[in-house]
Amino acid sequence: MIRRADTPPSGHADRAGPLAGVLVADFSRVLAGPLATMTLADLGADVVKVERPVSGDETRGWAPPVAADGTATYYLSVNRNKRSIALDLSTPDGRQLARELAVRADVLVENFAPGTMERFGLGYDALAVDNPALVYASVTGFGRDAGAALPGYDFLVQAVGGLMSITGEPDGEPTKVGVALVDVLAGLHLATGVTAALLARARTGRGQRVEVSLLGALMASLVNQASGQLNADAEPSRMGNAHPSIAPYQTLRTADRPIAVAVGNDRQFSRMAAVVGLDTDPRFATNQSRVRHREVLVAALEKLLSARPSAHWQAALQSAGVPCGPVNTVAEGLALAERLGLAPIVRQERDGVDVRTIANPVGLSDTPVSYRRPPPGLGEQTAEITEWLAGERRRP
Repeated sequence: MIRRADTPPSGHADRAGPLAGVLVADFSRVLAGPLATMTLADLGADVVKVERPVSGDETRGWAPPVAADGTATYYLSVNRNKRSIALDLSTPDGRQLARELAVRADVLVENFAPGTMERFGLGYDALAVDNPALVYASVTGFGRDAGAALPGYDFLVQAVGGLMSITGEPDGEPTKVGVALVDVLAGLHLATGVTAALLARARTGRGQRVEVSLLGALMASLVNQASGQLNADAEPSRMGNAHPSIAPYQTLRTADRPIAVAVGNDRQFSRMAAVVGLDTDPRFATNQSRVRHREVLVAALEKLLSARPSAHWQAALQSAGVPCGPVNTVAEGLALAERLGLAPIVRQERDGVDVRTIANPVGLSDTPVSYRRPPPGLGEQTAEITEWLAGERRRP
């Protein structure tokens, strides 16, 4: 199922998004910042993306793959619902227009190296003088203090933050996640912080600084693994697809392909044991005992599962109420979401070319997300925005 970008969800055609009327000056590039601003834009905000002339956002050149019109698909993934203005911040004219945009904005988002915006005269302290209601949001790699000089790259943060140490096979090398997950998490945390600051501003009339570091976002996302380290001095390790505290909660081999099994309690395990024909064994009676005897349990299960193909076991286990499923490709995952009616794909048209992005997963019954603009070309709205900035301070 593909949701048409120019048509709000049924029944909501006359309802503005919750952030309608909020102007966002987006000085961010690559992933964390643009994801945050696209999230705000989906919720109704007017996002003006500030880009360097000629080259623009770095992800415009991160290819292949490319769409039918040659645009890098990486860029397309996080830049819908925005307008683009090309400004050279190294020039007085470019900085003046950028400052004028920031002074009119409700929110400014940036992810330059700490100190860069200050050198352009666009730091929070300078802008707050003329725009005390400004919510000024920054993404850094390692904060603005002792880590300010460290380069903030997702892969690097996955490594030094400990995520790679718990990702991969036990006898293999530490492995990064298959997407820039830390950037994604940081962007979502930033969007949450911005909306909270806007809510606070509605009460106080004052803006504030919002900051998220990639390392901080990663730390917050280690949840149970970090808690085990902090509270039980239990050093997490790589376990492949297994879970440190639940069993069986992993992929298991069948006659043809692996099956993902997520047994979360003893009742579900009893159902699974009955389906596959596992003999009663006191070592498997409770989850804690199953975790202690994981290797024996997995060997016994895989011996039984090897008798039939994955599809057979999926049907039988699902019928018994045991959470399980295939290890899908991305295309198969999208197809599943479509079959379940989640409308995962947004289709927009840009210069006659079909552009598809992943739908915002947030459902709002009264003020739903909307898809109003395809990802803009570099500087596509420079003329209209520049004309507005040169005039009186009122919204276009």
